[in-house]
Amino acid sequence: MTLEIDCTRFANLAITAHEDGVWVVTLNRPAKRNALDSHMIEELVEFFSTAPRAGIRAIVLAANGDHFCAGLDLVEHHQADRSPAEFMHLCMRWHEAFNKMEYGGVPVIAALKGAVVGGGLELASAAHIRVMDQTTYFALPEGQRGLFTGGGATIRVTDLIGKSRVIDMMLTGRVYQGQEAVDLGLAQYITEGSSLERAMELARKAAQNLPLSNFAICSAVSHMQNMSALDAAYAEAVVAGVVNTQPDARARLAAFADKSAARVRPNN
Repeated sequence: MTLEIDCTRFANLAITAHEDGVWVVTLNRPAKRNALDSHMIEELVEFFSTAPRAGIRAIVLAANGDHFCAGLDLVEHHQADRSPAEFMHLCMRWHEAFNKMEYGGVPVIAALKGAVVGGGLELASAAHIRVMDQTTYFALPEGQRGLFTGGGATIRVTDLIGKSRVIDMMLTGRVYQGQEAVDLGLAQYITEGSSLERAMELARKAAQNLPLSNFAICSAVSHMQNMSALDAAYAEAVVAGVVNTQPDARARLAAFADKSAARVRPNN
């Protein structure tokens, strides 16, 4: 059964559905540089919990204003004066939102610009593909704020760039941008123009794949990274057994066999 998403329920996210199955989810707190408060996190949990069952074929995660996301809303955090237990539970909701993105099975392409800082980098790292423009910069300034990451930087960002670089970023406030950020793995694409336009191109390309194939690519790979090599090999074989025999793939395989399908060619 396909679920319906009521886009009017969201105050901190602007959501647009396109006819090709690509949805754009826009962080919508530009006056706060799209800082993540508890309400926005709850909306992310709600949307990404429903997305896999709503017939969505790909999601572009974008942002209003000049910045993608400046991280935890420090003003809200300061005013809330939370107890350790309260903040622990808030962090668990962050993990819930980001895990729904990474493991949900729907391709998520992040269109980055301006600040991708602290929790904003944790959010971006949960996307499957990240596109940055020339204004984008990455930082983990927790050390300077008297804080520690609570939304998965020690997991996902470390997977992207390595333990030593994450520690360096947190200790010294080091900022990465430009081609260096791509070379390190913080983003896969850098564009001279709009990161949103490039992200939409990639999302539309991914949306043409069979949903079951995309589900496996966007969930199984992450799960297998959490397994031993022996368990991952077994899991990969099981997933391949299901995906590679799906009835919907027969026409695509027939097109390859009769040479009517597009062939893989080197880049120009």
